[in-house]
Amino acid sequence: MYVGWYMKTDLRTVSPETTLFKAREIMDAQSISHLPVTDGKANLVGLVTDRDLKEAWASPATTLSVHELTYVLQKLTVGTVMRRDIITATPDMHIERAAVIIHDKRIGALPVVKDGKLVGIITTADLTEVLLTAIGLGIDSQRLSLITTDRIGLLAEIGQLLHQAGINIRSILTIPIPGYKDQWQIMMRIGATRFQEAVDMLRGKGYKVLTQYVEDLEPYLDRS
Repeated sequence: MYVGWYMKTDLRTVSPETTLFKAREIMDAQSISHLPVTDGKANLVGLVTDRDLKEAWASPATTLSVHELTYVLQKLTVGTVMRRDIITATPDMHIERAAVIIHDKRIGALPVVKDGKLVGIITTADLTEVLLTAIGLGIDSQRLSLITTDRIGLLAEIGQLLHQAGINIRSILTIPIPGYKDQWQIMMRIGATRFQEAVDMLRGKGYKVLTQYVEDLEPYLDRS
């Protein structure tokens, strides 16, 4: 999965000369929290966020009257508050790499640049949508989890068993279990009509299968 497949390309941008009032109107109308700032030729020069605008609104409030504050804000431009040191992505960046950057840098979006030109933006909301799609939500399926240790051929083995039974796996993820060394959760979504059959078959083959939350995982851990 690549950023270019999931980024938003129908962008609303502003110039450094755009007033804060206008930027606020655009954000409210488009229900967005990030506005890329360009020079009119698709060259990215900055980024203004909802937080930047809120801070600009609040900063002079303690010393100015409402009338004076309104006048000042009508004169302030995006160029005075935008962030210039911007972290960007490229269309060919792996989606998981973009997620790591957004998480580690504690930012809400990455403008996407190709050959020096702004071509899109990817946000935390976009990444959440990718995750939800990857785990199969939104389709007629149910989730089961296998608790196991990591070993070569395990996924092929499980896939073969379900294949032989004619049961389709809608999505699959492998996730380490916090607090339990070498224990992993294989999370699968199975079509709802064959779900219980899949659970019974896997349990019959000796797999530790969970279909709901349990507080104590000890009885389900794979000690083989």
